[in-house]
Amino acid sequence: MKALLLSDIGKLEILERPVPLLESNHVLVEVKACGICGSDIPRAYTDGAHRMPIVPGHEFAGVVKDVSADVDKSWLNKRVGVFPLLPCMKCPQCKQKRYEMCENYSYLGSRTDGGFAEYVAVPSWNLIELPDTVTFKQAAMLEPLAVVAHAIRKPAVKPNDEVTVIGLGAIGLLTTMLLKEVGVDIVYTIGNKSYQNEYAAALGACPIVPSESSSAVVFECVGSEQSLQQAIELAAPAGTIVLIGNPKQDMNLPKEIYWKILRKQLKIIGSWNSTFTHDKNDDWHFILSILANQENKDFHPEKFITHEFSLCNIRDGFELMRMKQQPYVKIMMVAE
Repeated sequence: MKALLLSDIGKLEILERPVPLLESNHVLVEVKACGICGSDIPRAYTDGAHRMPIVPGHEFAGVVKDVSADVDKSWLNKRVGVFPLLPCMKCPQCKQKRYEMCENYSYLGSRTDGGFAEYVAVPSWNLIELPDTVTFKQAAMLEPLAVVAHAIRKPAVKPNDEVTVIGLGAIGLLTTMLLKEVGVDIVYTIGNKSYQNEYAAALGACPIVPSESSSAVVFECVGSEQSLQQAIELAAPAGTIVLIGNPKQDMNLPKEIYWKILRKQLKIIGSWNSTFTHDKNDDWHFILSILANQENKDFHPEKFITHEFSLCNIRDGFELMRMKQQPYVKIMMVAE
């Protein structure tokens, strides 16, 4: 099979590799679509992965083509999405079904081979079956959408809350889309690129800049000192700040900004990954139910796929994101 291999920092190649052999409780998924996450870029070009060589890619969907002897044969030929975190199932967090906080997890695409390949082996536990109405492109966005769902469900946002989203990359735009989908009327957005602001306006975001100390909830989707300070300024007294953006550097707060956390008695919530417990109310099933509901005509995350590449050309997508050669939101590998 063909696969994108990250063998060293900055060294991405399309190579021929053996189709993965199946361990116990694993299935073989033929990958139909796989998105490039913003975290894939530093992984490929500056920081490296936890293990190399490795096939990157953790936002993917496909079809089950083979199963190990101990896996239910009914999975064969089913269309599936894949939860990429591989929990240890033994630590205190796993025993409470808080798998996203597993203390000894592995991860498809960063610690073990992921989705930028023709085939990938994954545990059957990590599969979620797709309804026929959900496309592979939509399903390849289940992971970032579930991350967003995890964040907006933490503060229990109410429809009449004034909410601000800082940062309009893929996660910020998906956060805006989901907030509007769950009925939040006033969603301010702050992006630094005109095309991002145009996308947000099309989603129904407010075109007016939010006033200081006015937002009941602020979602920080950047991961920078500046945006964190801005979130503290915009949060209303007794308001909540939800941190989603991966930090780009150390975070340092001026004393006068720190004082505002105390004096406004702000709640600061960290949000990472998403819940996947096989319960109908976990983040993945919550998102899948929205995607599968044909009455949700405005909920189309695939509209943010600005570029599509074949597996053979997906390195061009990585380079586009690294060099920011063109405006983009979500770049995706789509099987030919």
